[in-house]
Amino acid sequence: MAKVLLINGSPHAKGCTALALEEMIRVFQEEGIETQLIHVGNKDIRGCVSCNACSKRGKCVFDDAVNEIAPLFEAADGLVVGSPVYYGSPNGTLLSFLDRLFYSTPFSKHMKVGAAVVSCRRGGNTASFDVLNKYFTISGMPVASSTYWNQVHGFTA
Repeated sequence: MAKVLLINGSPHAKGCTALALEEMIRVFQEEGIETQLIHVGNKDIRGCVSCNACSKRGKCVFDDAVNEIAPLFEAADGLVVGSPVYYGSPNGTLLSFLDRLFYSTPFSKHMKVGAAVVSCRRGGNTASFDVLNKYFTISGMPVASSTYWNQVHGFTA
């Protein structure tokens, strides 16, 4: 059975981003795809310091949610990343998480399917969507597209 790991980058566990991810989970489950949702937007996750210790250790030198989630990412066939839009870009905590997750994991990400979903009140959605999709394209991951950008608009879930 295919597995998809979903990452909620919002600090709000039950906000607009969560609602979009829950809709994706519903569709995946209807198709018989196993899902696991992880909430990282409310975690204390520091950015990468380019120490390159992960190349020797096989994991990030900072032992936090990045190292906990890395094996789940490796076992998954697909990754969905959801983020609210803050000042025209994804949540900073999520970006720190993704920088370290993608850089510190030695396994191949080629052909794991990636998808991003963003939530905004006004603008910045396409720029945020683009930033998140770059993690996939740089890693050789096919990007799951939509009939339009994967985005939601609103201030309340």
